[in-house]
Amino acid sequence: MRFDIVTIFPNIFDSYFNESILSRAKEKKLIEINIHNLRDYTEDKHKTVDDSPYGGGPGMVMRADVLVRAISKIKNQPRRSEGGRGSDTKSSEKTRVILFSPAGKKFTQKDAQRLSKYSQLVLVCGRYEGVDHRIEKYVADEIFSIGDFVLSGGEIPAMAVVESVSRQIKGVLGKEESIEEKRYGIGVPTYTRPESVVIKNKNRIVPKVLISGDHKKIEEWRVSRRRASP
Repeated sequence: MRFDIVTIFPNIFDSYFNESILSRAKEKKLIEINIHNLRDYTEDKHKTVDDSPYGGGPGMVMRADVLVRAISKIKNQPRRSEGGRGSDTKSSEKTRVILFSPAGKKFTQKDAQRLSKYSQLVLVCGRYEGVDHRIEKYVADEIFSIGDFVLSGGEIPAMAVVESVSRQIKGVLGKEESIEEKRYGIGVPTYTRPESVVIKNKNRIVPKVLISGDHKKIEEWRVSRRRASP
């Protein structure tokens, strides 16, 4: 699966995507992550990506023409075909353009599972006072927020979406059973050694069922404490 992230701060992603699970997934070629500097798609010598808002007001707005140019070129870039033979052009039916905005719908686990079925996600990271509304209205397939709070840009939401979607791709976590949310839902309690830990002057003990060796009862215990995926 291919992720294409459009941003004006491309270096923000370096550390996060080159560590742990995502780094291994890239090495195995299970996912491909491309970071695109929006300034590379400008046509003026100053590499202008924003302008003052029509009607007045504070701040700057990211320009629709530059974003349209970038998204169009990224969607039409050739990709490796199945098995590495030759190349083809990615169909728009296999691509989803996602814009991040505090006004977007809340991103959920179900969205992560659904989006993992696409071949390419183009993730657009807004900045300043936001993105020209024509991108939301005519270009983006979906507009997401990752919570009821405001960030300075879409880079952190993009990281969250890349990781949550990548987890749904076979082989990324190594073992399918590692995806606990698929088995029990979100929030099932987990414990490890030692069996007893002193916290706030009291011995805090692992539930006896988990050290009983009775796998049927352990499974029943976990199911009884699961939460439905959001």
